[in-house]
This record gives sequence, structure tokens and C-alpha cells, in this order.
Amino acid sequence: MNFGRVLSEATPLLLEGLKLTIGVSLIAIAIGIVIGLLMCLMKMSNNIILRAIAGVYIWIIRGTPMLVQAFIVFFGFPQLIQVFSPSFRLDAFTAGVITLSLNAGAYLAEIFRGGILAVPKGQSEAARSLGLSKSKTMLKVVLPQAFKFSIPSLVNQFIISVKDTSILSVIGLAEIVNKAKTYVGKSYEFFATYIFVAVFYLAIISILMLISNYIEKKLKYEGKKKSGK
Repeated sequence: MNFGRVLSEATPLLLEGLKLTIGVSLIAIAIGIVIGLLMCLMKMSNNIILRAIAGVYIWIIRGTPMLVQAFIVFFGFPQLIQVFSPSFRLDAFTAGVITLSLNAGAYLAEIFRGGILAVPKGQSEAARSLGLSKSKTMLKVVLPQAFKFSIPSLVNQFIISVKDTSILSVIGLAEIVNKAKTYVGKSYEFFATYIFVAVFYLAIISILMLISNYIEKKLKYEGKKKSGK
């Protein structure tokens, strides 16, 4: 177990993998927010078809392992599309982003729904009494407050997405775990390499947790300030 050797040889590879890990997570959470908000609004819609579509999507994603989802996206979808377009290919990066986005979207849908339900009904009633339509009330009054309530949970979901990228190493995504496996295959330094991987994850997750705690405390302080307590 040569920690010095691993530190000098593996660190550049692990940093490269970490950049991809964070990049994929950021893209996926951004797309996931759009998907989650859309699914949330569909699930809360009066239209039974929209509610059913959103419900089935959330049920499937939350009820199946992300590993299986990654295999379906990376291996299954291309095989299906190749029936009509034989030259179609899907690279590991795109498949990873799609998988992580779909996964995050299902959980974010429930986070946003909780945020919307947390907004006092009096806010909506007051906006409607001023002549705003239902859609404008949702867009201008409810959603901004719901999004604010959801920020700590959004950060937590980002933390989960960062950790979930490790699963995507099975489809060849060159994130930090994949880079570590490549190095271990050459050096056989299993213990030291994966200790450093754990340290990298702990560092980035700790920073995100501090951000989450700060935001949560700030929101609580603002809430107390407004209520006059």
C-alpha cells in the first residue's frame, strides 16, 4: 500500500474523473429540475391523463434501481432505435446524463409538489381575488415561493446525484470511480486508490452539505423575521 505513489500517479486521473462527475451532475440536475417541475404540475393537474402519465413515470423511476435504468438507456434504447435507424449510437456521457436526469426528475417532482403544498392557500386565494388567472397565480405567486421552500431539498438531491454518478461507471462513463478502476487495473493499489476516491467524494459532498445547511438556516431566519419572532 504505497499512498505516496498513488497520490502522485492517481490524483491527476481522479481529478479528471471528478470534473466529469460534477459536470454530469450539474447538467442532470438542471434537466431534472425541468422534468421534475413539469411532472409535478402534471401530477397536480385536473386532467386525469396528465396525472396518470406523471404518476406512472414517478412510479417506474422511483421503483426501479438506477443501475437497471442505466442499462436500459445505454443498451436497450439504442437497440430499439436501431430497428429503424441501424447507425444509431449512444455514447456513455449522453446515456449517463439521460439516466441521471430522469432519475433526479422523479424525485424532484415530489420535492416541488411538497413545496407547492407548503405555500399557504391564502396566497392563491388573494391572487385570484385580485383578478389573476389560475395559471398566472401558479406562475407568479405559488411557484416562486414553492421553489424557495424546495431549495434545501434541491441541494440534497444534487448531493444524491453526485454520488449516483458512481453507478454510471458500469456503462463506461469516465467519472471518478471509472478512472480509479482504470488505475487499479494497472497498479493493483486497491486500498490506497479507493481511499483517495472516498476522500474526494467526502470533500465535495461536505461542501455541498455546508451550502445546504447555510441555505436552510437562512430561510428559517428569514421566515422568523417576516413573522416577527
